[in-house]
Amino acid sequence: MKTNKKKEHESNQHPPQHHRHQDEHDSSQRSPGIYGPHLHCKKDPYKSKLGRQTQIIDCRETAGLGLGGGLAQRATFAEAAEPDVIVLSMGPSPRHITKPVCEVTYGLREAGLQVSVIVMRAGIGPTEDMPGGAMPGAGVSGISPDEEQQMSRHRLALIHLGNVPGHFVYKARRFLKNVDIPAIVICQAPVGFEDFAKVGIRTRPHTPDKPETKGEIIDIVTGVIRGQTIPQYQVEEIIERVKYWLNRL
Repeated sequence: MKTNKKKEHESNQHPPQHHRHQDEHDSSQRSPGIYGPHLHCKKDPYKSKLGRQTQIIDCRETAGLGLGGGLAQRATFAEAAEPDVIVLSMGPSPRHITKPVCEVTYGLREAGLQVSVIVMRAGIGPTEDMPGGAMPGAGVSGISPDEEQQMSRHRLALIHLGNVPGHFVYKARRFLKNVDIPAIVICQAPVGFEDFAKVGIRTRPHTPDKPETKGEIIDIVTGVIRGQTIPQYQVEEIIERVKYWLNRL
């Protein structure tokens, strides 16, 4: 009799697991699958059985062709499940998408952040409104209405730029002109907020007399070299700043 009472007492304290998730379709009889428990459970649905964090990302505009065709091509929009951060890559070449864009993005996702990536259709070259204009026959950078819409769905943008401030400040102005989004600029050249404010870009510490952008630059990370492996300390710096601003937006 004592044994029965003890078992009854234990069963009252620890009800069978399936009672908590049982519904009219008897979902307890179904396997949780590779993405862990069902979406209506309180547990994180992106935790896989291996103890890693699984992220669902919708990738690739078109299939790659030729040498290096496995890389994401122009107009690719790799959309994360949650619209937290969007990363802008200027082009699909290894000088952009693999290093540093992919390395930074991988670090952010490994830190548990939901990150989308867009490979710009026309991200390489000067803008049309840059003083002096584009060289004859050279490419012109810009942003399409579809890309602006994709950016606007996110809370924070990371814009990967280059090493010529007189060139890329106008790119930043063009990308943020019609999109009301806070942005972090990642580049190689040692620039400051005043360099962007001079061309009419709204920045956190400096507001231009005649703002020409709806978006705003809230932080800058310099010293990131395109086409080269990014040091771990720089990845950690970017992760720290992204988390800082996401907690305050």
